[in-house]
Amino acid sequence: MAFYLDASIPFPVSQALTLVRDDVLYPGGPRCPITTPGAKDHEWLPVAGRHGWVVLMRDKRVRVRPGERQALVKNSVRAFILTGAGNYSRWRTLDLLVRRWPDIESAAAVEVPPYICTVTQQGVRRVDLASN
Repeated sequence: MAFYLDASIPFPVSQALTLVRDDVLYPGGPRCPITTPGAKDHEWLPVAGRHGWVVLMRDKRVRVRPGERQALVKNSVRAFILTGAGNYSRWRTLDLLVRRWPDIESAAAVEVPPYICTVTQQGVRRVDLASN
């Protein structure tokens, strides 16, 4: 299983995770076919779906924007959204990811894509794609 941290995750957080995990990718990072952080969702979502990556992002609005939600579904993406981390410092974002990583891995191992799960201080929870 590979984890893709999109450009909404602070670059230093993505770099830090790649120093301790061989299964983490980020745009422009080593071994990642997404070569630029400026890649648009319609460019990288098909790649993530095709490779079966677990996607981590901070863009909580993806849950309520029909076009983005449909793109996740169409590309069979496994998405985890750090919903409370929009204003977090890099350190707090890294802390949240490290503490919730076992929950993310567990959910990713059993949930059938496509799906969206929220990641908060309280835990990981699947979101109904049909709602909103």
